[in-house]
Amino acid sequence: MDQTMVSDEEPEVPREECRRRRRKKAITSSSCVSMDQITIEFVMPSAARGGSGPDILTLDVAGNWTVEQVKAQVWMKAVTLNLCPDFYQRLSPDHCILLYQKKGTVCEIYDKHQVFQTLDCIPYWRALKKGVGRIQMVTRPQLSEESLQYQRYLNGLIGYDVTDVSNVHDDELEFTRRKLLTPRRIELSDRDPKLYSMDPWVTRKPLPEHLLAKVNNGHILVVIHIGTVSQTIKVSINDTPSQVLASFFAKTSNKRVLLGIPDDVCEADFVLRVCGREEFLYGEKPLQNFNWIRQCLKNGEEIHLLLEKPPDPELDVVQKEDWAQVDDCTGVAGTHEQLTIDEKDHERVFTISMWDCNRKFRVKVLGIDIPTLPKVPELVVFIEASIFHGQQLLAQERTTSKTFNEEVLWNCWLEFNIKIKDLPKGARLNLQVICGKPTQTPASKGSSHHDNSNRLLFYVNLLLVDHRSLLRQGEFILHMWKMPEKSDESSSSINADKLTSATNPDKSSSMAVAILLDKYCYPVVLPKSRDVGRDSGAGEEMEGGERGQREMPNHLKKQFEAIVSTDPLHPLSPEDKELLWHFRQECMRDPRAYPKLLGSVKWGKQEDVLATHRLLERSNAWDTSGLDVGLAMQLLDCHYSDSHVRSMAVRKLETLEDDDVLRYLLQLVQAVKFEPYHDSALVRFLLKRALRSKRIGHFLFWFLRSEIAQSMHYQQRYAVLLEAYLRGCGESMLQDFRKQVEMTMALQKVTREIKAIAADKYDVSAQVVFQLRQKLETLQSSGLPETFRVPYDPGLRAGALLIEQCKVMASKKKPLWLQFKRADPTTLSKDPIGIIFKDGDDLRQDMLILQILLIMESIWETECLDLCLLPYGCISTGNKIGMIEIVKDATTIANIQQRVVGSTGAFKDEILHQWLRDKCVSEDKFQQAVERFLLSCGGYCVATYVLGIGDRHNDNIMITESGNLFHIDFGHILGNYKSFMGISKEWVPFVLTPDFLYVMGTSGKKSSPHFLKFQDVCVKAYLALRHHTNLLIILFSMMLMTGMPQLTSKEDIEYIREALTVGRSEEEAQRHLLDQIEICREKGWMVQVNWFVHLVLGIKQGVEKRST
Repeated sequence: MDQTMVSDEEPEVPREECRRRRRKKAITSSSCVSMDQITIEFVMPSAARGGSGPDILTLDVAGNWTVEQVKAQVWMKAVTLNLCPDFYQRLSPDHCILLYQKKGTVCEIYDKHQVFQTLDCIPYWRALKKGVGRIQMVTRPQLSEESLQYQRYLNGLIGYDVTDVSNVHDDELEFTRRKLLTPRRIELSDRDPKLYSMDPWVTRKPLPEHLLAKVNNGHILVVIHIGTVSQTIKVSINDTPSQVLASFFAKTSNKRVLLGIPDDVCEADFVLRVCGREEFLYGEKPLQNFNWIRQCLKNGEEIHLLLEKPPDPELDVVQKEDWAQVDDCTGVAGTHEQLTIDEKDHERVFTISMWDCNRKFRVKVLGIDIPTLPKVPELVVFIEASIFHGQQLLAQERTTSKTFNEEVLWNCWLEFNIKIKDLPKGARLNLQVICGKPTQTPASKGSSHHDNSNRLLFYVNLLLVDHRSLLRQGEFILHMWKMPEKSDESSSSINADKLTSATNPDKSSSMAVAILLDKYCYPVVLPKSRDVGRDSGAGEEMEGGERGQREMPNHLKKQFEAIVSTDPLHPLSPEDKELLWHFRQECMRDPRAYPKLLGSVKWGKQEDVLATHRLLERSNAWDTSGLDVGLAMQLLDCHYSDSHVRSMAVRKLETLEDDDVLRYLLQLVQAVKFEPYHDSALVRFLLKRALRSKRIGHFLFWFLRSEIAQSMHYQQRYAVLLEAYLRGCGESMLQDFRKQVEMTMALQKVTREIKAIAADKYDVSAQVVFQLRQKLETLQSSGLPETFRVPYDPGLRAGALLIEQCKVMASKKKPLWLQFKRADPTTLSKDPIGIIFKDGDDLRQDMLILQILLIMESIWETECLDLCLLPYGCISTGNKIGMIEIVKDATTIANIQQRVVGSTGAFKDEILHQWLRDKCVSEDKFQQAVERFLLSCGGYCVATYVLGIGDRHNDNIMITESGNLFHIDFGHILGNYKSFMGISKEWVPFVLTPDFLYVMGTSGKKSSPHFLKFQDVCVKAYLALRHHTNLLIILFSMMLMTGMPQLTSKEDIEYIREALTVGRSEEEAQRHLLDQIEICREKGWMVQVNWFVHLVLGIKQGVEKRST
């Protein structure tokens, strides 16, 4: 009878609760408990006596019990009833897991700390009007040998063992692995197998005018191959692939026998593939939207397609999961009202709301311990403890100074000026070991600006609220990260590394700090929200009442507009922040104001955080506004740790097409470092998009694998995401990744052996080349993969090595110059696939720069500019190893100058002009080459100037035989090597030497028509980039955070603002750029001197570098 009462009343509960809350009457504990009771039928793991099925127990569960308590209660009842004593009295509840059915899916109640009434199954049962819930208790499944073997296989591809939990202080790793199963399953159930297997690479952007000009009256010629014969047909650029197939079949209806097409097939049985590439033209998009078609138009190449049967979607089969899906609300805390101890029977309290904790947060620093003392002349050491949310400092304290020994004990409490109830989710306790001179005794309260003689040696972070929203309690021994030396190459990502919540896995030799946090009798939970209308009611009414008065006065509107229109790096004054917060309702109407407003929130004040969340929930201005990638990316940088804010940014990115996801993928992967927890909206977004498109998946695999190999600080986080992807990408992709990984490992071994033989020698002897070829020969015959996808270009499949064409390049790191056969028999190209395999350089920096060049190219494209950039393929495949595309028919400027007249070639203006003329078979071709040179030179001048990499030498500027100039080797950028033999090299803003000007028909002060066009192109390109200032600034500052050595200083980030003349008018910007061009003209001879020194001293003795 009691059960029917519960089921009848259940649908009324929410309304009844609201009514009670509005009346704000005291609630007796008994009524509260009866309201929160849930009757559940447990199907037990033991068989009922008499063997008629499993044992079934019914239990009234209190809504505020944790899952662990529920299991214990059921177990006790089984023991009390003497059910199967051999089982229940011998084993513990931990031996079993809880499962329930939801819409035909089996879900596991996974989180033992979860409060029962917050589970997803409760509202589900209520919606079904079920008076009694049904949960199955089953013995915890053991993984089969097959599953364990599969896991080992995946770990090999990932380059990290995701099951290793020896270096974690909680179960977040395992927790996230289980939670990511849900988005993966959803994506796989929605995936179109045919579309996924062919993965057409398309764009929605309109065809740029410069490409449209190459189309004859809206029509193009397409050559369709079948077997050894081909047929050329004329098609409209608006035709879809199926229309092209229909035209082909109509045109060849009387030639079917000749073409070898059987009578019983039609166009629906075929698809079109690009000759020589694993790239399909498939789907309902017009031809002009396919990237391959655009590439052919851009390069003036014929379009060759192959008629073939579609690939079998069965090849993409996904291994069945052993795990059950976890409850959708796993890790979600209850509301404050569900968790609070107010008005509750204290006997029945099992968790405490953090918002009831009114005392200040404190931490006891026990001491530090290090096996070997670092070599520091300073003798005293202290610990600085700070609480951060994003980059916002919420509170800071420090210990007294003590003599620096292997073990230093403090045993002192540090009390912070922030209450426990005000700690936001994502707040991190940052502990730093700082040493200084003994004369200095810092006070217990320190500012973050240390005395210059102080030196930060070690750091570590601890998230104060864990992934389950539980406040950390008890003792922690945290292994700290060492601050890299300035000369240390691992310093390149220190800015992002300092945010990690991972601890140092090297426990044997790292500094350890022991701390103690307050312990409580119960778990202390950060609530997900307050029920609106209860305690927050007054605040809500106040906000509503004030809304009328908060109409912004006119004199402040100008100030507001000025604040909002500043660039992302513009610092806000306390007055600006106050103004924005005061008029937050107004801010919410203008998405441009969001980063500024959210940067003004006091994240260490619970009321402000709640008010912010309510504003974000209510506002629809963000979701209805157009997509501004720069704005969304801004909210994903290191300044924003709040999950509501970051989820909102990701929601906007959901509308990106695949083409754009690829364009920003590298930056989005880096932005994962700024997430406080492993599981986040951004991680789920990347997983979803990779499982939808093989091309995105391919690059995600390499971007993640490269980070896992190089970034110990984020290894676990990236490994969890990569595992989640690999478990859903399908067998065909897994096989491809296996081959690529085998290939890179084999080549890395050879490179290292060659480096050992030819160490410290710049030149490469014939003996070294002979040994390389011998080693490659051995490799090839001992089981190298026969074919593999080229990591930087997955549409291309490489076959056997052409060993006689392989060599060792003459530069310090001894890169291998490798040539592979094209594996696809349908290829029309006779050229091999050229790859430089490099060991010893971190190619992530090059990748970041090349990625930004691609983004600049797409900006110019929207403004109808084609500046012939050549962002060659480049991918980091592991720890300081990677592959670089060899650009066909290209050579360095140094090579051209040296071949003709030795080192003095740097001073001969006409050499480059003559070289180009020699390479062009006709005057017409030469004029086209000059045009291409002028455009590409303009593009690179502007791009390198804006990125601060203008100061280059003749060995890292190349040119193709068709006149396409391009820059290479971006490893040492942004003034990282600004002085050369003690002389500052910052002579010119970018490279525009007399020999470049000579190609444009200009010498001295004269200006030729070509040069005037060059100036015009530069100005247009520069102004176009200025229209996207915020996007470029955010990409640039993210790049500095994640991939550039020692570039934290304000000046480095300020550079891009000056380069883009932020805050100046178009006319001033134009004049500024023309002035830079003039400086280059005047000082070009100085660059030639610099280049001459390079040639003479052979500073960069890579004479053969990338030359054929």
